[in-house]
Amino acid sequence: MRLSTKARYAVRAMVELALSYDGEPVKLKTIAEKQDLSIKYLEQVMNPLRVSGFVSTQKGSRGGYRLVKSPDQITLYDLIYAVEGSLAPVDCVDNRETCDRVDSCVTRDVWVRVHQVILRELQSTTLAELAEEQRKLLAES
Repeated sequence: MRLSTKARYAVRAMVELALSYDGEPVKLKTIAEKQDLSIKYLEQVMNPLRVSGFVSTQKGSRGGYRLVKSPDQITLYDLIYAVEGSLAPVDCVDNRETCDRVDSCVTRDVWVRVHQVILRELQSTTLAELAEEQRKLLAES
C-alpha cells in the first residue's frame, strides 16, 4: 500500500490546523508555507476534507480554514479515507463479489489481515496526538 501525495498533504495540513484549533482561522497560504506544500495542490486537498465535514472555511480578510471537530475526535484513518477512499490492498477485501476465486484464494486472508493491521494503526492515531508530536519537534528546533 502506498499513500498518495493528496493523503500525505491532507494529514500535514490538518496537523497545522490542529495546532491552531482554538485560534483564528488559518489561511491556506500559511499552511502551505509552514508545511512546505504547494498551495495549488493544497487547494485540491482541502475540498474533500471540507465536504467530509472536517474543516470549514471563513471568507474575508480574517478568513481561512478551521477544524470543525476537536483534534482528539479525528483519526488519521478518518482523514486518509476522506481523500483516498478505501485502503484495502485488493478489491476483494472490501467486496467479496469482485472476485470469482474469493472462496478458494489463499492470499485473500493475508490481504484481509494486512488491511486490519493498517486500519488499527490509523484508527488509533488521532490528530491531537500528531499535533502534540509536531509541537515537540518545533520546541526542539
